[in-house]
Amino acid sequence: MKREGTSNLPFPAWTGVILTLFLILIDQVTKLLALSQLKGNPDIILIPGVLQLKYLENRGMAFGMLQGKIPLLIALCLLFFCVFLYIYIKIPKTRYYLPLICTALVLAAGAVGNLIDRVFRGYVIDFIYFSLIDFPVFNVADIYVVCSGIFLVFCVCFKYKDENDFRFLNRKN
Repeated sequence: MKREGTSNLPFPAWTGVILTLFLILIDQVTKLLALSQLKGNPDIILIPGVLQLKYLENRGMAFGMLQGKIPLLIALCLLFFCVFLYIYIKIPKTRYYLPLICTALVLAAGAVGNLIDRVFRGYVIDFIYFSLIDFPVFNVADIYVVCSGIFLVFCVCFKYKDENDFRFLNRKN
């Protein structure tokens, strides 16, 4: 039985690559702006007591874990990217899987954005700080990863909950 919305996507598959590169470009431009405008300068208060721009060089990962373990973080990111490529190649390019495809592309853009920093700088530039809740400083790539990760959980829990939804991952296919 054919699922509703399983027709081919109305755009070529390479459009996803363009979207991912665009998201990576936004991340890298914002980091360059943070580097040029914030490093060595006082924080920029956007909303007093709530939100500010604050330069930070993060040599770890989320919440400062694995500080100074850049080779390990690069290896983990490359492993993630290999898994992502495998899934992206295997996933049916249909309307039914469009939310999953888009979510995966945004997640990959975030991972690659931070990978670029780790490889070429040895640290990730973070600059967004919610002072109201003293949340760790983060960047645009982190927003991509967190938001797409949350959306991925919702997709798996509410849209792709049938065991047949992921049969495309079977090695025999």
